[in-house]
Amino acid sequence: MAVSTALPCHPPSSFGQPKLEGRNGQTHQRTLSLLKGCKTIEEFKQIQATIIKTNLQSDVPSVTRLIRFCSFTLPDALDFAVHLFEQISQPDVVLFNTAMGGYARTSCPIRAVSLFARMRESDLLPDHYSFPSVLKACANATALKEGEAIHGLVIKLGVDDNVYILPTLINMYADCEQILSARKVFDKIPERREVVSFNSMITAYARNSQPNEALALFREMQACDDMKPTYVTLLSVLSSCALLGALQLGKWVHEYVKKNGFDVYVKVNTALIDMYAKCGSIDDAKQVFEEMPQRDTPAWSAMIVAFAIHGHGRSALLLFEEMQRKCMLPDNITFLGVLYACSHTGLVEEGRRYFDSMSRVYGIEPGIKHYGCMVDLYGRAGLLDEAYEFVRSLPIKPTLILWRTLLAACAVHGNVELGKHVVDHIFEVQRSHSGDYVILSNMCAAAGRWDDVKAIRKLMKERGITKVPGCSSIEIDNAVHEFFSGDGEHPHSRKLHGMLDQLVEQLKLVGYVPDTSQVYHADMEEEEKEATLRYHSEKLAIAYGLLNTPPGTTIRVVKNLRVCGDCHSAANYGGNASVLFIGISFAALRNAKGCNANS
Repeated sequence: MAVSTALPCHPPSSFGQPKLEGRNGQTHQRTLSLLKGCKTIEEFKQIQATIIKTNLQSDVPSVTRLIRFCSFTLPDALDFAVHLFEQISQPDVVLFNTAMGGYARTSCPIRAVSLFARMRESDLLPDHYSFPSVLKACANATALKEGEAIHGLVIKLGVDDNVYILPTLINMYADCEQILSARKVFDKIPERREVVSFNSMITAYARNSQPNEALALFREMQACDDMKPTYVTLLSVLSSCALLGALQLGKWVHEYVKKNGFDVYVKVNTALIDMYAKCGSIDDAKQVFEEMPQRDTPAWSAMIVAFAIHGHGRSALLLFEEMQRKCMLPDNITFLGVLYACSHTGLVEEGRRYFDSMSRVYGIEPGIKHYGCMVDLYGRAGLLDEAYEFVRSLPIKPTLILWRTLLAACAVHGNVELGKHVVDHIFEVQRSHSGDYVILSNMCAAAGRWDDVKAIRKLMKERGITKVPGCSSIEIDNAVHEFFSGDGEHPHSRKLHGMLDQLVEQLKLVGYVPDTSQVYHADMEEEEKEATLRYHSEKLAIAYGLLNTPPGTTIRVVKNLRVCGDCHSAANYGGNASVLFIGISFAALRNAKGCNANS
């Protein structure tokens, strides 16, 4: 006789538990009704004490409700609620699920895995809610080994096609940066896939910086009969457009949003603001923000960040002041935008004041990115010693991103000695990142210290370090074209090189002078250096844009590294062409009247 391996489905309620009657039942309802007004740990402790006093600490439904309340409303009190869980001799699956779900949302999600092991030891069969809870915990804890073990149990129980479990498996592998494993799970789904599975995989690609794959899967999803995207789908699609700098595709998605009524979602509008900002269209971002019928803190934050990364620091700070007048509480993202704005407009004292107000006024503890903004603030202002002391005096161990921010500042201001000292700190943690060697080498070359340059290049060779090539991309007719410096493999390479030869000569007539100091090779002649600059990836992308777009079109170039100074200078002499460079963390707009970027 065949035995079904299908999991039981216990709804997250007290179904199946005996009802309390009489005075105990009234006390039970009265006590739990107090949870509606509970806002602090102290108030929760009073409710917990009442539960114990009235002998309800062994009542499974009561404890389940307490834990669920803490999970979603008062996570800081979860440990107190779980203390009651420990007093129950035979907790059921629903109670285990509730506790696991609660721990999955805390700063120590791995504790949910321990509870799952206890549940298995109690001979309880996991249900449809058990696996999603524990897999979410594995994802939040990036516990790949534990997640793989649970996946094995899923297969063993024959529920690897369960519509509740599959998306959480994809999310778990994606959050553990195992995108190929996530795709394998997705591909094993039966032909009739659910929208939630598509959403999980599209989100997985977007979060793992694979926007092309995310958009390809979105197109596959659209080709499926009776498969309609949800607002969750569009959040990841817009994120992918932002990663690619694909403005035209982003605008198409915006039209899709309006046509299908998704513009009622605050999150979708916020994603549109972020997309337009990262694709270089600050005016479109501003229009979306102004037309929003409702705005929450993330929406305000997105617009503040948008102004900041476009060099409109004053606008960002004015918007922050307006946000405060509207009685909207800022969050950690808001302050990233504010500090970034101060950094890019040279407002050192204001930046210090805002940074101090985070914890003192708003109770927001600064994170690594906020510390990075402060290092950048000092570095851009040339206060390198203050930046160094700031990093050294942090309450946490400085991370690589902080040291690298300081290293970039040393490069800008030509402080080789401090730069070498900073690199020593970086190499204590990681020696395999080519960018660290390249920045230090370029600093030494700019200072004429060619012996140091040779030593650094020799060290790179000994350690097997290869330089990451500069890559620029441009979107034409919803297709993204990529170019590398000196690219001779692109189908139109010869035509592009010929155009650049003519274009550079024309630019020279209006004042452009190739900045050969950007080429750090002592044995190169000036003509060789100029030729090297001429075929940089940025210029190749611009040439392709000029060849394939009508006059008056803004050319948007996305760069994986910092935009070359010579390429930026050449774009400033571009006559009537408008060129927009979009880097990893900033955007700079250049138009016919000159550069308005503050980067």
